[in-house]
Amino acid sequence: MHAQKLIDMLNSLSKKSKRVFGDIGLSSLRVTFCASRKKAAKKLANPRLLRIHFHTLRHWKATMEYHKTKDPYYVKQLLGHKSLRNTELYINLEQAMFSEGYNSEYTTRIAKTIKGARALLAAGFEYITEMDDYKLFRKRK
Repeated sequence: MHAQKLIDMLNSLSKKSKRVFGDIGLSSLRVTFCASRKKAAKKLANPRLLRIHFHTLRHWKATMEYHKTKDPYYVKQLLGHKSLRNTELYINLEQAMFSEGYNSEYTTRIAKTIKGARALLAAGFEYITEMDDYKLFRKRK
């Protein structure tokens, strides 16, 4: 039901381009990203946010993919690296971030209803499994 509503909304958009939101160039995306980053840095009074670039997001994604899969060949293929040596950076980052001494404890919560599960997901918890009609969630401390 929701999917059809979304399709109808997308079909009602102007069709001046093959893409849904038009032919936005990379430079336009960069300007928008930089403006949003600058606004967030000012609002949060955190100038370190200005050090985040598009490539930083690539590093983060690669590190998190290695953490989830523990498969360096998958990360190599995902990033388009020719050599596994180029992917070693993300293995080292993951090991440094998730070593035993780094933030290895979790806060856990249980949800019985969908409303409760949605609230936990909105609070940053990740779904783990279901046991005896209870949904188990966790979040790093």
